Amino acid sequence: MHLRHLQVTDFRSWPHADLPLTPGPTVLVGPNGRGKTNLLEAIGYVATLSSHRVASDAPLVRHGCERALVRVAVVNEDRELTVELEITPGKANRARVNRGAVGRPRDILGILRTVLFSPEDLALVRGDPGERRRFLDELLVLRAPRYAGVRAEYEKVLKQRNALLKTAGKRKGTGKEDPYALSTLEVWDNHLATSGAQLLAARLNLVADLEPYTAAAYAGVAPDSRPAKIAYRSSLGAAMPPEYGVPGGERADVEQLAAIMVQAMADSRKVELERGVSMVGPHRDELELILGEAPAKGYASHGESWSFALALRLGSYELLRGEAGEPVLLLDDVFAELDRRRRSRLAEVAASAEQVLVTAAVEEDIPAELAGCRFLVAEGELSRA
Repeated sequence: MHLRHLQVTDFRSWPHADLPLTPGPTVLVGPNGRGKTNLLEAIGYVATLSSHRVASDAPLVRHGCERALVRVAVVNEDRELTVELEITPGKANRARVNRGAVGRPRDILGILRTVLFSPEDLALVRGDPGERRRFLDELLVLRAPRYAGVRAEYEKVLKQRNALLKTAGKRKGTGKEDPYALSTLEVWDNHLATSGAQLLAARLNLVADLEPYTAAAYAGVAPDSRPAKIAYRSSLGAAMPPEYGVPGGERADVEQLAAIMVQAMADSRKVELERGVSMVGPHRDELELILGEAPAKGYASHGESWSFALALRLGSYELLRGEAGEPVLLLDDVFAELDRRRRSRLAEVAASAEQVLVTAAVEEDIPAELAGCRFLVAEGELSRA
């Protein structure tokens, strides 16, 4: 898989940009603040419908403009598709494939697959559990786009169930539980368990498959460090079958997990009503990052944290390329952050990729292995070097 062309209009700092692309390395060089990252962000947005830098769409639209357009030409096994996204904050985004409208933007997921490594990835190791859950879910959607719908359904049901818990817990002015709201909770338990078990099973299977790749990638970039591994910690606790989420273990059974979730919600009913929030489900789970016998968060050095973040991305890349063809590799201003050994290992993987796009502030940050097509990025301008 590779990109043949990128075009953006009113995206971030760019009034307009046209970037022709070819397989192999493409390097964008220019001072910080000139828009290099914005172009990689636009590509990543088409692949995931989210930004690696911000949580909402509003900052993606150039100041003073109503909407932004991103258009990419994707070549996969000699078949080319043109994908266009219209991003309009406050309204539903629109998508087209080969100039024909699609029902929902998420219908384009799977056409382009990317793996992006950026300085923000340090939050995967040092940030809160939400960062790691997001990492898993985005990788899950890249692997199987249908899980975008499962994830959206789960989040919708969770929001509705939390609202019901607040209502059921204490009726305003009476201090008593609302019997009508309580009577409907069982229905919402089943709804949450249905979508939650699908998401949980997919995450468990993903972690089991990703773990060997991550461990091997970490050993490659930090051979003198403690061994690294990842594990999934569920809010179901001891009720979770121990053979799930383990490399070589059993594949997670959705029906079994749904039944366990329903029982766990019943067991947690009193606490949930007191707090007004759902205490059980994938939204409370954690991807554990472990170095030796200690958690990476709080115990890893700066170099080890960078190595773990890099290993997660390299592991993701190897997992995806082994299943359905190579994703496009995006490296956003990371070589300047890495020492010689980590830089060399990343360059080795990148040089073997079908297509890799790299940004750097100065030419000296680019490894020799990635000497390919180069563009200079100035204020609002792109020129071939």
